[in-house]
Amino acid sequence: VQLQASGGGLVQTGGSLRLSCAPSLHNTHTSHMGWFRQAPGKEREFVAVIRWRDRKAYYGDSVKGRFSISRDVAKNTVYLQMNSLKPEDTAVYFCAAGPSLTTELRPYEYWGQGTQVTVSS
Repeated sequence: VQLQASGGGLVQTGGSLRLSCAPSLHNTHTSHMGWFRQAPGKEREFVAVIRWRDRKAYYGDSVKGRFSISRDVAKNTVYLQMNSLKPEDTAVYFCAAGPSLTTELRPYEYWGQGTQVTVSS
């Protein structure tokens, strides 16, 4: 399974970006799609996860109310809409796929290549 992530870039504080991630195939191991991020010198951090079947989702505390995860079945794509961006949101964002609705890294079996998001102050 390959995950193709895109949509990163440079944006000013308060701006918005939308990330996309498309898995190359669907099975039980890609039934949940998550987003994580990693800033320089920091551990990889959970951002959001969505269950493909019923859109049930969880968010990390630092992004609640600002970020929204969704999926488009027809386009086979998961999106992370990021609004009210802050400099502390600057990181490489990774999409991941796994068999469970979890905020933990380990259960995710497949990872995308990462896309850089930079928020200038």
